[in-house]
Amino acid sequence: MENTLIAFRNVWKTYQMGEIQVNALKDVSVEFKKGEFAAIIGPSGSGKSTMMNLVGCLDIPSKGSIFLKDQNIAQLDESDLAGLRGGTIGFVFQQYNLIPGMTALENVLLPLEIQEIDDAPAEKQAKELLALVGLSDHIRHRPSQLSGGQQQRVSIARALACSPEVVLADEPTGALDSVTGSEVMAILHRLWKENGKTIIMVTHDMHLAQYARRHIELKDGAIIRDEINENQICPEL
Repeated sequence: MENTLIAFRNVWKTYQMGEIQVNALKDVSVEFKKGEFAAIIGPSGSGKSTMMNLVGCLDIPSKGSIFLKDQNIAQLDESDLAGLRGGTIGFVFQQYNLIPGMTALENVLLPLEIQEIDDAPAEKQAKELLALVGLSDHIRHRPSQLSGGQQQRVSIARALACSPEVVLADEPTGALDSVTGSEVMAILHRLWKENGKTIIMVTHDMHLAQYARRHIELKDGAIIRDEINENQICPEL
């Protein structure tokens, strides 16, 4: 459908636990459209992490279909899937996953180097992204020289390096205090509001979920609620 970036069609994800089959997702059908800010919510064990891996094309369904930009990910080989994922989705995780021996600039440059972007335009883009997240004065700092909030800002800049249409955030403030977490959420909100990014956030924290415009709630592997959040937090931009 027009403007649909990711579509689940009757998706099941089943894991074999010894002799027992566990259905982590059960017959899930849902769409994510361009320009949305959605939160996937639910308690531990509800299927959030499984859905995140499938939304991010890090895994494929046991049954059903997942379309990323009209391509069925289950029919792609790993090389094609990695290429599609790399050009479409940027990942922000609870743990920042920065490389300790690299500066902030070098960490942001890494995905551009993997995509074999020429050095000069790659460095220009990396510096612009670090400026976007308020770290122009810290580009030569290594992760150990940065606060947790600053490290998460670097990870957001890195997630944006290849100009993805979707930013997938997994508990993005889980390792941060509330004030720093609010600053990070303000950045994600600005990326959605001003830069037109599609933001899909996975969280168990209902306060965090209030920053999203849409709530998709999971329980026991099934969607039990999918609605617009009328109480969205809109930080000053």
